[in-house]
Amino acid sequence: MKASPVLNRYLARAYTLNLLAGAAILLAVVYLFDTVELMRRAGKMKDVPLGLVLEMGFLKLPDVGMTAFPFAVLFSAIFTFWQFTRRYELIVMRSTGFSVWQFLMPAIAISILCGVLLTAVFNPAGSILMSRFKVLENDFLTHNASHMALFDEGLWLRQMHEDGYVVLHAARVQMPEWHLQDVMALYFDNGDSLQKRVDSKSALLDDKKGMWLFGDAVISKPHEKQTAVDMVALPTELTGEEIEDSFSSPDTMSFWNLPAFIRTMEATGFDATRLRIHFQNLISQPFLFAAMVLLAAAVAMRPPRQRGAFFLVVSGVLCGFAVFFLSNFLQALGATHQLPVMLAAWSPALITLFLGFTAILSLEDG
Repeated sequence: MKASPVLNRYLARAYTLNLLAGAAILLAVVYLFDTVELMRRAGKMKDVPLGLVLEMGFLKLPDVGMTAFPFAVLFSAIFTFWQFTRRYELIVMRSTGFSVWQFLMPAIAISILCGVLLTAVFNPAGSILMSRFKVLENDFLTHNASHMALFDEGLWLRQMHEDGYVVLHAARVQMPEWHLQDVMALYFDNGDSLQKRVDSKSALLDDKKGMWLFGDAVISKPHEKQTAVDMVALPTELTGEEIEDSFSSPDTMSFWNLPAFIRTMEATGFDATRLRIHFQNLISQPFLFAAMVLLAAAVAMRPPRQRGAFFLVVSGVLCGFAVFFLSNFLQALGATHQLPVMLAAWSPALITLFLGFTAILSLEDG
């Protein structure tokens, strides 16, 4: 029997309302825990008002929500199908000749649409808010005086030095040795007056000594002649791992800007594997959400008199956590180059999708 548009709208509306309610509850819980954690951190600092802490919790919410949203899709789908089963609506539809796929399609379509919107709209907006959160966190909670940026022309880094600060630029970076090429370092005092400039063909970051080492450097000072020296040492509190993590973190990077930034990182010499995995993972989100709906249907669409329904729902929740840990595990393997990027990013969605299809086919065919 062909499903009517009225029935499709009814099924889609019921799932959408439950999804919105589930997402709101989940985000509220996440916001509460994040705000409590931020208040604990702010309690160790001085002059951090409560309003600022609440604002920082709100700015961080979209990024955490992106991670938690698959659970909202799963839990709301389980609750929706459980409602239909408890009210015997699914049984009536099945008895009139409807296939399980016919009343699953509205929920699957809504989940895919949510995945597309989450990737194309929610993620870019969340990256802007997360960038603002990082600035406030740096200013009020961590007090990190070092700033880094990566552009087409190379690496730019600002760090404190004695009674001023240093701005360092390198055209390319050779990883993992942290050899900088075509390096320039500008020394400023606290009044933003240029004190000297150091140019070098190459520089090395020595994590053990905590120094940038410039070889065959040329020192230029205002109103003085240039001086050539064999070595210039610049003390630093940064490590290579900290710098690399700041560039490979996808939290503040919009989905639409990721491809260009990945090309910039690779052209400069950095490893962009983590960002490539994150980009492919965002593309796979709609498929993962559809798979969550299938898993929910497999564990929730059972006759109300059948025993063990509660344990089946619990097993569905456990499946959601299993997918979450599987996704993180495979992404970690991909980031360490033990798995190809596409396999690490797409495996969780495809495996879950195939398991859902198998479970529904088994349920439909008996």
